[in-house]
Formats: sequence, structure tokens, C-alpha cells
Amino acid sequence: MIYMLEDDQNIRNFVLYALNNSGMEARGFERPAEFWEALREETPTVLLLDIMLPEEDGLTVLSKLRTNPEYATLPVIMLTAKDSEYDKVIGLDSGADDYVAKPFGTMELISRIKALLRRTSSQTAKEYSVGGLYVNTSKHIVKVNGSEVQLTYKEFELLCLLLDNMGTVLTREQILSRVWGYDFDGESRTVDVHIRTLRLKLGECGSMIETVRGVGYKAENP
Repeated sequence: MIYMLEDDQNIRNFVLYALNNSGMEARGFERPAEFWEALREETPTVLLLDIMLPEEDGLTVLSKLRTNPEYATLPVIMLTAKDSEYDKVIGLDSGADDYVAKPFGTMELISRIKALLRRTSSQTAKEYSVGGLYVNTSKHIVKVNGSEVQLTYKEFELLCLLLDNMGTVLTREQILSRVWGYDFDGESRTVDVHIRTLRLKLGECGSMIETVRGVGYKAENP
């Protein structure tokens, strides 16, 4: 089941028609209150979420989902007319898994949904313990010397990617592709900014993230 929270009736009806005709079961909601009520009855496999909404905006809805353990890993694709790099980064850092700017083609949207479902279904729960750093992917927990650290969604994904590839240098382009998505058109400084904030939040464990000048970054055992 795919849920779509979109207040524009024409867009909502058009997308729901396309999804249902492609063999995907989908339900649409105009207001967040309707969505929250439906969520209590059934958890969807994917949520298509607009930013500009009545009652509360999409980023607020996303934040509530990501701070609720029951829905923290629910795949979310943002649908919005905002297409600047800043708005895209804010949406992704808030916990969105993908971002599609309006106007968009239904075939592209369906392809994005299928790709996201493939990606999330292949993910397995993992635990990492490196020096004073502990990470639990299923519970979205990060601890440094026993104290919990709060990371944004993308900082968490970035950390897990580096830990998955311990000792291997990843280029900025590889990191952008695997954390922000294959078609993210932001500049590589996005990676540098997130590495810097990640190091700060990890405190003394931040030193395990090393810069390989002219290439990219890697994680090493302290």
C-alpha cells in the first residue's frame, strides 16, 4: 500500500490513478489529520509526501514519523514544487529517502518508488562497535562512550556508509550517489559540510573519519 499526502486534488487524483493502473495499491489524503488516522489502521510501504500542506507542513509530518520508533524507517519520497538545492538538502536531511520536484512524470515517479522499495527491502539491521562508538541501524541509535548522540537522517546514513566500508576511501561522488541518491545535483561541498558536522557530533570518535586529500573520506579504527 502506498499513501500519498497531497492537498492538490488534481495532482493527487492523477498520481493515484497512475499508481493503481500500474498494479500498485494507493490511497490519497488531502490533510495530515486524515493521514494520521489512516496510519493508525495500516502502515504503508511508501509515503509520497508534499511539503506545502494545510494544518502542518510536510517537514513537520516527516519529523514526527522519524522520531516515532514505529515509523522511523518508513520510506518517504518528498513531492514538492520547491526545487532549489537548499530545499532539497533540508528535505533529505530531515529524513526523506528521495525527492521529486513538481512537475514530474508518473513513469519517473513509479520508477523512483520501485527503486526505493528495492533499496529498503535489501537493507538488514546491523550493529557497529568501533572504539567508543556504537551504532544500531534498526533502532537508529548512535552512542559515543555510552552517551547517545542525535544525528540527522543523512548524517546517520553517511556514518553507516563509512562504517560499512571501513578502511576504504570513498570519493565525494560515491558518497553523494549512495547517500543522497544517484540523481542528486548538489555540489560535493554537501558531503564536506556533513562530514564536518558529523565529526563534531561524534566528539572524540570523530577522528576516526579521515580526509584523504584530493580523493574523499574513509573510516579507520582509532
